[in-house]
Amino acid sequence: MRILGIDPGSSVTGYGVVARVGGELVHVASGTVRPPRKASLPMRLHFVYTALGEVIRHHRPDVAVVEQVFVATSPRSALVLGQARGVALAALAAGEVGVSEYAATSIKQAVTGSGRAPKSQVQHMVRRLLALDSTPASDAADALAAAICHAHASRIVALGAGRRPLRRPAHRGLPRARPAR
Repeated sequence: MRILGIDPGSSVTGYGVVARVGGELVHVASGTVRPPRKASLPMRLHFVYTALGEVIRHHRPDVAVVEQVFVATSPRSALVLGQARGVALAALAAGEVGVSEYAATSIKQAVTGSGRAPKSQVQHMVRRLLALDSTPASDAADALAAAICHAHASRIVALGAGRRPLRRPAHRGLPRARPAR
């Protein structure tokens, strides 16, 4: 299974692809998309859309992960981030890739053990978990962390899929609850 993580932004968008090989996660690719700084916002968003389309075509992920929207301190930055996130979602839809979403705190928790970990700790743990020779750029590390988070979450779900459901204990001597009318 190949998982594409995306950390959207209008100035820098990070991407990271990991593959599950047996019980191990393997780094496939990662990097950043940097539109021209002086370009208009629509042109930067188009640049990100096109570049992500190329990443999708080249790496053929089975699923993608995009961080859920959070409330930013500045309404303008939240709006621009939402537009960049929408472009990433549109590129994934155009590439017919399914999307999962996680909160930033869940992604950090899955990779570092703390939902409030600083970016440097996320970078360090991504490097260790994927046995990388060098530390990835911050935006690429965030994207790889999202992919790792999904790999762990989907593995937990898959491990539970083969188990039989637990039987409910019998109601011995207790009245059964009835729905309210």
